Amino acid sequence: MENQSTVNEFILLRFFDTRELQILHFVVFLTIYLAALMGNIFIILTITYDHHLHNPMYFFLVNLSLVDLCLISVTVPKSMAISLTNDRRISFSGCVFQVFLVTTSVGAELSFLTVMAYDRYVAICLPLQYMRIMNLNFCLQITAASWVIVIVHALVQTISTFRLHFCTSNIKQFFCDMSQLWRISCTDTTLNKWLTFAVAVTVDSFCFFLIMISYGFIFSTVFKIQSSQGRRKVFYTCTPHLTVFSLFLSTAIFSYFRRQDLSSTSVDLLAAFLYAVLPPVMNPIIYSLRNKDIHQAAWKMFSFTE
Repeated sequence: MENQSTVNEFILLRFFDTRELQILHFVVFLTIYLAALMGNIFIILTITYDHHLHNPMYFFLVNLSLVDLCLISVTVPKSMAISLTNDRRISFSGCVFQVFLVTTSVGAELSFLTVMAYDRYVAICLPLQYMRIMNLNFCLQITAASWVIVIVHALVQTISTFRLHFCTSNIKQFFCDMSQLWRISCTDTTLNKWLTFAVAVTVDSFCFFLIMISYGFIFSTVFKIQSSQGRRKVFYTCTPHLTVFSLFLSTAIFSYFRRQDLSSTSVDLLAAFLYAVLPPVMNPIIYSLRNKDIHQAAWKMFSFTE
């Protein structure tokens, strides 16, 4: 990156200007961050501890929790530090690091939600072939492939973004957001936007339609089940994933596909909060709230520690 502009640091946006509101912002974000940390670490430890949960569905859930931990840890602590110190600067390399990890995390979130939908399809529609299809090798291979794809994509997006020439160092966001960096660029960003559009049309659309098709087959199978108890059990196992996917989809649509006339500093801050902060907090709550397997595993784990 020798041909970069002379910008060697960026200035992030703070939520409030008054000291009292800055402290309030710090307390709120600290509470949210601790809730996300405890919730996702709880999921990871509980599944790791109980060998009864060592199956594909919970294996992918562990990966989703790791992604959520990464996403919220990259964005929220820096924003809290700004509220405490009033130092809004972030180094050029720190900004590169944020863009890469946020892009990786968001891509991995969609990837694992897609894999989890396929897992539920095989478990419900092809139960007799489940262990043959969703074997350990397949789970490891598809997990490795997911991480490789999202990392390569994040590298391409990050490199293409930071090859731009920046007119100013002021970013109107509480972390280094790729779209905000395009706005302060003096260089033509058409290639960057076309690259993002191409990924959305191909990879993102493929994941979305695969999830929709999986649940189309799942609901078709559910309606053929004669037992009401059996139908409830299927809906019970699918509801958390559907809820998490709906949360992710709604926040992504609001963040990336809203009309330009709805764009403002306040709306951009809300959009970033919705896709970078809210899912890591809500996902472990949704998955553990009514999950009897996780409740039982947690009870065993805490009983053992006592």
